[in-house]
Amino acid sequence: MKVTFLGTGTSQGVPVICCDCPVCSSLDYRNKRLRSSIHLEIDGKSVVIDTGPDFRQQMLREKIQKLDCIIYTHEHKDHTAGLDDIRSYNFLQKKDIPIYGTQNVLGQIKREFSYIFEEVKYPGVPSVVTHEITNEPFEAEGIQVIPIQVMHYRLPVFGFRFGDFTYITDAKYIDYIELEKVKGTKVLVLNALQQSHHISHFTLKEAIEMVNFLKPDRAFFTHISHKLGTHEEVEKTMPTHIRLAYDGLQIEI
Repeated sequence: MKVTFLGTGTSQGVPVICCDCPVCSSLDYRNKRLRSSIHLEIDGKSVVIDTGPDFRQQMLREKIQKLDCIIYTHEHKDHTAGLDDIRSYNFLQKKDIPIYGTQNVLGQIKREFSYIFEEVKYPGVPSVVTHEITNEPFEAEGIQVIPIQVMHYRLPVFGFRFGDFTYITDAKYIDYIELEKVKGTKVLVLNALQQSHHISHFTLKEAIEMVNFLKPDRAFFTHISHKLGTHEEVEKTMPTHIRLAYDGLQIEI
């Protein structure tokens, strides 16, 4: 399995519009963060988790030529807004793109992109096949997926486990029953928004504590805001088996 971090930023991205803080002013490419998303290559399949507003830019940057399916964590716009740009894959592959999400996610997508689901479609609109998922293991284009329900303030959000790899974003609380699904994973991706308390995201300290509890071999933090600090300075403070992810980072499991 190969994992590519398409984006590692929070809902506003980094740099933030009108901000001149040290992070937003940095010339270090690792401090340039598009909205959070990952690409997985598993057994010849090409899978994207979340299509945020930067989806087009991310797929062009990584030269991803095939898309077999999309899996959604939740319905917030920074995770869904780029769906329209799958059209190139429809044209190239001459087929609908399967999308997987909860009832709430699919409902939001059908409202936001209602033209995709019209009975008489305008020529050239994206074409998808929807698959509703629940908090039960499911199969996406032949790939086994275990959902992990976490809480994003009061909103249930899914993380996903693929074999020895687990991806969790937008989490503030994870129930012990859900944590059992994560235990034994070798590589864990977790959100770490900022240093200070936040109502709906793990802080850096909370994310490190969660990694210490789950004990993966390696961990990477994502969904990072400009309030966390610069990539270089923050990494100096962290254990060696925990790293900050950055846009374009690739890992193999």
